[in-house]
Amino acid sequence: MTKDDIKEKFLTKAKMTKIIERTVLEKRMPYLDAILFVCNEQGIEPDEVNKFISPVIKGKLEAEANQLNLLNMDSAPNTLPL
Repeated sequence: MTKDDIKEKFLTKAKMTKIIERTVLEKRMPYLDAILFVCNEQGIEPDEVNKFISPVIKGKLEAEANQLNLLNMDSAPNTLPL
């Protein structure tokens, strides 16, 4: 097994970001749905995905959640359960 083979098998924030962005564009789905879809495809538990989500995706997810009024602004403003 070469170094390239090993690198290809490991999931990083950069790879996860690319996969999520591609899923959002190709499947025309919101970020939350895309994250859950990718988790299912990659065999990752949704509660463990936080370490693979980049700050850019978190920002887009937060903006999306704000638009849909999914964030509870009373308890902790601008926080997501990730």
